[in-house]
Amino acid sequence: MHPTRSRVRKRNNMRFLAVDSHDERESQPFKGILASLYSGTVCIWNYHSQELVKSFKVAESPVRSAKFIACKQWVVTGADDKFIRIFDYNTMEKIAEFEAHTDFIRSVAVHPTLPYVLVGSALKRFKGHAHYVMQVAFSPKDAHTFASASLDGTIKVWNLSSPAPDFTLDGHSKGVNCIDYFMRGSKPYLISGSDDHTAKVWDYQAKSCVQTLEGHTNNVSASSEDGNVHIWDGATYRLGNTLNYGFERVWAFGCMKGSNRVVIGYDKGTIMIKVLSSHSGGSMGIRVEEQEKKEC
Repeated sequence: MHPTRSRVRKRNNMRFLAVDSHDERESQPFKGILASLYSGTVCIWNYHSQELVKSFKVAESPVRSAKFIACKQWVVTGADDKFIRIFDYNTMEKIAEFEAHTDFIRSVAVHPTLPYVLVGSALKRFKGHAHYVMQVAFSPKDAHTFASASLDGTIKVWNLSSPAPDFTLDGHSKGVNCIDYFMRGSKPYLISGSDDHTAKVWDYQAKSCVQTLEGHTNNVSASSEDGNVHIWDGATYRLGNTLNYGFERVWAFGCMKGSNRVVIGYDKGTIMIKVLSSHSGGSMGIRVEEQEKKEC
């Protein structure tokens, strides 16, 4: 079994609401982690040097979502004051600011090719949920399709061309906090996390739940408020490992595309881990070794 290296950065008294990351090998001078905070601040770290590269105030209210727009070298943020703000992350100049919602902006998704930011309502409204929309995500296979997770307990799949959902996935017994797409082979799936303490894997083309992942003891929101991160085998859906770094609740979880690095945002810090697995007899094993830990 190969060891898993982790790089740890802890920040006291910071509640991390979202993390994002990118790895632009040619056009960017650093490999960055983007974190948005309850304090209304956004931070960018170089994850190789573990140095804070940028930190700037976005709003007086919590910033619940932030995303890189790497092709423009921009950061887009969504806050509880209902505003979307876009910044140049080299100069920290504000590029744009506009009111984009009638409530807290809980999730921001950036279209992969078009100049669209999905927040639930902006230039175009998509209505169908009976409660707060907690997260939205564009499909990696079809840039005109996106999914939404809501506290009404459902997941809806939409097309940009229609204000009504294409269909609804119903299976959680409580509110759904997070949603994302992942590829299993060449086929796309959805995975959701819920207040019913479970995560579910959906074959959304067949409109069915293929697996329920259990084991958390509190609300699942990307990982869980119980402080645990569970790592599952995407092929067998078996639990491979459970991580708990003692940084209290987990609020955000980000995977780097094309990499086995994972960024975790807690009440009291961020952690990056590098996940290396070995398969033996159909089971997956993962070991995590802390490489460095810094206190503030």
